[in-house]
Amino acid sequence: MTFTRYAIYFAPPAGAEWTNFATSWLGWDMETATRVAHPDVRGIDVAAVTEVPRKYGLHATLKPPFRLRDGQTFDALRTACGQLASSQPPVMLDGLETTRLGRFLALRPLGGTQALNTLANACVQELDGFREVVSEAELARRRAAGLTPEQDANLVQWGYPYVLDEFRFHITLSGKLDKPTLRATQEALQTHLAPLLPQPLQIIDLALMGEAEDGRFHLIHRYALSG
Repeated sequence: MTFTRYAIYFAPPAGAEWTNFATSWLGWDMETATRVAHPDVRGIDVAAVTEVPRKYGLHATLKPPFRLRDGQTFDALRTACGQLASSQPPVMLDGLETTRLGRFLALRPLGGTQALNTLANACVQELDGFREVVSEAELARRRAAGLTPEQDANLVQWGYPYVLDEFRFHITLSGKLDKPTLRATQEALQTHLAPLLPQPLQIIDLALMGEAEDGRFHLIHRYALSG
């Protein structure tokens, strides 16, 4: 399979009950590269609510999607991902909770995130030699959303505004919603997903992802954190 972009994700553990529900919620299983049926949730059009994040699958971004730089290869990227994972220890979080981020819903970590942020920073920085430089068109598109000076500096140096000190670990569960839909959807997730969420949660691997010609992200390989 040919991929146009790559990314490093936290991919929730396959087979866990909360993973199964949240994967069906989004409607795309990036682990098996298959569409899955949405759950039947009274009063919620799950397909419409999750249309935007579906292509990315159930994940938290650690290194945002990027195209390979000229002179770099997929095999070299795979090797570098393995080396990175072998230098980083697993990360323990107190758990996850459903929360609002602006007009969309996501899972956010409970408790301290210093070790998690350290891992994300390593992914951004140590693999950056594989990233194609951001185009002028992409710079303009990102800046049109309104960026702080720190976010703009990140965009120029690392290809994405919301990394390093601007990074906020989250697992996206919806697109932008109007207030009534946002409220109803959050209530539904509190009922159906929140009781399944792990406390604590251990992050034990890094997931190398690829965006295929179908526009969806597929799991390429998990690399165990063993540092």
